[in-house]
Amino acid sequence: MNLLNRFIRHIYEQHLFAKNDRLLLAVSGGVDSVVLGQLCKQAGFDFGVAHCNFQLRGADSDADEQFVKTLAGNWNVPFYSIRFNTRAFAEENKLSTQEAARLLRYEWFGEIRKREVFDYVLTAHHVNDNIETVMMSFFRGTGINGLTGIKEKNGAVVRPLLFARRTELEQFLNEQSLSFVQDASNLKDDYTRNFIRNRLLPQVATIYPEVEQNLAGNIHRFQEVHALYQQSVAQYRKKLVTEKGNELHIPVLLLLKTVAPATVLFEIVKDYGFSAGQLPEVFALTGSDPGKFITSATHRVIRDRKHLIIAPLAVSAGSRILIEAPGDHFFEEGRLKILQQQKAGAIPEGANTAWIDARLLVFPLTLRPWKTGDYFYPLGMTKKKKVARFLIDLKLTTTQKEKVWVLEMGQKIVWVVGLRIDNRFRVTDRTGEIIEIQYQK
Repeated sequence: MNLLNRFIRHIYEQHLFAKNDRLLLAVSGGVDSVVLGQLCKQAGFDFGVAHCNFQLRGADSDADEQFVKTLAGNWNVPFYSIRFNTRAFAEENKLSTQEAARLLRYEWFGEIRKREVFDYVLTAHHVNDNIETVMMSFFRGTGINGLTGIKEKNGAVVRPLLFARRTELEQFLNEQSLSFVQDASNLKDDYTRNFIRNRLLPQVATIYPEVEQNLAGNIHRFQEVHALYQQSVAQYRKKLVTEKGNELHIPVLLLLKTVAPATVLFEIVKDYGFSAGQLPEVFALTGSDPGKFITSATHRVIRDRKHLIIAPLAVSAGSRILIEAPGDHFFEEGRLKILQQQKAGAIPEGANTAWIDARLLVFPLTLRPWKTGDYFYPLGMTKKKKVARFLIDLKLTTTQKEKVWVLEMGQKIVWVVGLRIDNRFRVTDRTGEIIEIQYQK
């Protein structure tokens, strides 16, 4: 079967796109993208051509742009081009030139696709690109996902040539008598990918002549292994993870009984900004004391008594709210509604409502997060107790403790909000007027 028929068959078998979809082809002018364009033309697909001039090779870059423009004219399809100051962008964003070029082109492809109403962006990645990508990931260090290679379909980006090897594309190019441009930098070993392509793989092929075919087969097997792996991870996640508000709780003992606890833990925490490099520290929390934690840019993994807790980073505890009179008062954890009224009926049993003897309370009050060193006299006790110890006795988790606020008058804590009032401010038989404080989360 010739390349064109295999190309069409592969697209429909893998459901990459439909016959009537509008396609935007990323064309550099090299062998791969020229072949992609010619195949799309012969297959009768509706497409346009997009070309990025990264201005990295002076006049050669400009010549490539003109070549692709002419090519699009020969195909009688729309042509779109853009010029980037790639080096300046890379320097400004502290990126390598390759990384900068990749970010720039995919962002622009997305803009063109939406503006000109294309269904998909097509790139000309092929089997050899896939092999090189996997080898780079392997040598750099990766999980199983890094061994599955380039995705054929990733959102609106489709790579329909991943079934074909570079030699097949070159053969098609010759058969069709097509011209192309050669990027001289591809012949140099300055970039890792070029080193693998030009030196490493040819050397390996002297020992294993079928290295390309074998590696391509391995990638396919890794993709299937990854599918099974993801299925297993999903089962472990369902068994281990309990959602409590915006937190995830993972029982440590149950985690440690899994077949691969460190791997399972990483698959859970990676979605919250934790890198593979942090895994040893995160996993070490399974054997650490309660209260220890490791942070990512957005979250923490905290060791609690029996659990690891994944929680958003805590809000700064520097807030203080001055309450000068009864009324509604809002703060980070909810609302306090303060009423002054005559004592009537029984004292509410719920922890979210506090009754205070009005004779003992003098405004203004201060509402703030509790801090180390705070103490009060819990209702029913005549001896003071540190708030920290009080919270420990209640068996609150680390994140629950961080959400505790206190209401104080001067240097005296009146109420550990939603938990316990201070015994010194309690309502007695002699109380006539009360301050009722309602806490609503």
